[in-house]
Amino acid sequence: MKQLLLDIKPASPPTLQNFMAGRNAEAVASLNAAANNTAQSKFIYLWGETGSGKSHLLSACKAISMRVVDDVHLLDNDAQIDLFNTYNQLKENGGTLITAGLHAPTQMGLRDDLATRLAWGLVYQLHPLNDAEKALALQNHAAERGIRLPTEVVDYCLRYLRRDLSTLMATLDALDEWSLTTKKPVTVPMLRQLLQLNLEV
Repeated sequence: MKQLLLDIKPASPPTLQNFMAGRNAEAVASLNAAANNTAQSKFIYLWGETGSGKSHLLSACKAISMRVVDDVHLLDNDAQIDLFNTYNQLKENGGTLITAGLHAPTQMGLRDDLATRLAWGLVYQLHPLNDAEKALALQNHAAERGIRLPTEVVDYCLRYLRRDLSTLMATLDALDEWSLTTKKPVTVPMLRQLLQLNLEV
């Protein structure tokens, strides 16, 4: 079935606290520990497919002034040498480095010395949320906002909207505001009306 494209942006910037971890709880815990200078390893490498939350986590780390290098698989030889040297300097000085790429460090054709360094730290494969985890996230968000969210509304969102969590959460926020404006409960017909109004703008 054709999915509707709802151009609603999330209101809140990405943080480690508002990331829905799902199966990535250990990675998030390590990032929090690194941010608080309580981590056993201050070198963390993240990899995973689109939609796994990598961009959210990296943006969150940048926002709290952590050193971040993304897309290491795209680095040319000189840039790889620079990253290798940066890694060694930070390790010597007790610094923190968060890196990320498309695959595991040893599976991207990087220089052997750099791949080895990246693999020395904590390496986490990030996993996208499944539908059950997304549904739970929506229900929890609704509960925080005091919304009674019928299961059929959640099912409709997962079936017809973009499936990234930011879009789903932003849609729920917009639906809550529309419900307050119209003084009516949240229902599938109300969601359809909201989507139609958005598409007509």
